[in-house]
Amino acid sequence: MKAFEKNIRKVEPYVPGEQPQRKVIKLNTNENPYPPAPGVSKALLSMDMDRLRLYPDPTAGNLVHTLAEYYGVKDEQVFVGVGSDDVLAMCFLTFFNSKKPILFPDITYSFYKVWAELYRIPYECPKLDDEFRLVKEDYYKENGGIIFPNPNAPTGIYEKLDFIEDILKHNQDVIVIVDEAYIDFAGKSAIELVDKYENLLVVQTYSKSRSMAGMRIGYAFGNPLLIKYLNDAKYSFNSYTMNQTSLLCGVESVKDKVYFEEQVQKIVDTREWTKKELASLGFEFPDSQTNFILATHPKCSAKELFEALKEADIYVRYLSGERIKNYLRITIGTQEEMEMLIRFIKDYLETKKG
Repeated sequence: MKAFEKNIRKVEPYVPGEQPQRKVIKLNTNENPYPPAPGVSKALLSMDMDRLRLYPDPTAGNLVHTLAEYYGVKDEQVFVGVGSDDVLAMCFLTFFNSKKPILFPDITYSFYKVWAELYRIPYECPKLDDEFRLVKEDYYKENGGIIFPNPNAPTGIYEKLDFIEDILKHNQDVIVIVDEAYIDFAGKSAIELVDKYENLLVVQTYSKSRSMAGMRIGYAFGNPLLIKYLNDAKYSFNSYTMNQTSLLCGVESVKDKVYFEEQVQKIVDTREWTKKELASLGFEFPDSQTNFILATHPKCSAKELFEALKEADIYVRYLSGERIKNYLRITIGTQEEMEMLIRFIKDYLETKKG
């Protein structure tokens, strides 16, 4: 090691899913297979390019107001950032500064551990039960904060609001963050609890249900005091986090509620069809309420199937964690894409039998 390396912050980085630059059946990073709302395209095509020479609104005021109006909260209860990853990283930096460990599940979004180590935050990972569900009692102990996704990723399991509220009731002296990247495919959002619990922060994203992963728009809801602290940290880090095009397109996406709900329902319908097909082929999986399924087959190596799918230009995600090392996370694509996936798997399993 060179002398100067002793003073460099080292971290084992998060490894994002593959982004092949050619046409494939892409079921590996939980993107939406359908395009954004038509108004988004119109906004881009009609945008005044002269605006790009100017800095964007540092408050993202128009987008903040549009989101507040849509979700029925006040403007001062909304924070926006460059994707939910950016918002969550800012939350770790802002709210998790105790010497006590923060808590998040052992099987969850792998970025949590990366951020904790990057910011030198102590952490503990209570184990999910044998059915991959959170054990709420594990979050009653003393801690420096709590974060978990609902629905959880990569399990896809959704917990109802009374479950979330129970954890909040037992943790009123620390910040509790509910990461709702997939909530639109599941059930009720914890947003309706933010007025009741001033220590609650709920984070969502445009990347999944709104088909705008490439725009990088994330947002959070919480008590105005928490939002103020987040903005203080943001302005100290980068005053202009949101670019002009993202601000414009983000507003247009929210305006078209009918289109949004139609696309979400198409994915839910295809998800339920895919569950039945996978089950008929002998796969086992938690009851996903997201736009992906975490599946395993008792007589089939997940890694070998992953490699065979990839050779056929069908990309899914192979997860190597100890408790899920024989699982594949399969994003829900269009109905046609999922039918092609099922046909390939049927043929693959038949070949293995022979």
